[in-house]
Amino acid sequence: MSRQLRIRVCPDGPVLVRGAEAVVDERGEQHTVTRPVVALCVCGRSSLTPWCDGTHQMVTGRSTDDADDG
Repeated sequence: MSRQLRIRVCPDGPVLVRGAEAVVDERGEQHTVTRPVVALCVCGRSSLTPWCDGTHQMVTGRSTDDADDG
């Protein structure tokens, strides 16, 4: 049975991926996923790429929690 992959794009934040076994970055390097949900950097400034480290909060001035407030 294969896993169901679910993706959620967070406004001004990362892409959340649920159900992945691995992530392949822009260089073709494979990163094993060890958690049920991982956050992928889309701002390009994370020091942990391909994983999000929260740097987008400083870049955009908003957190993903603020985006839900309207």
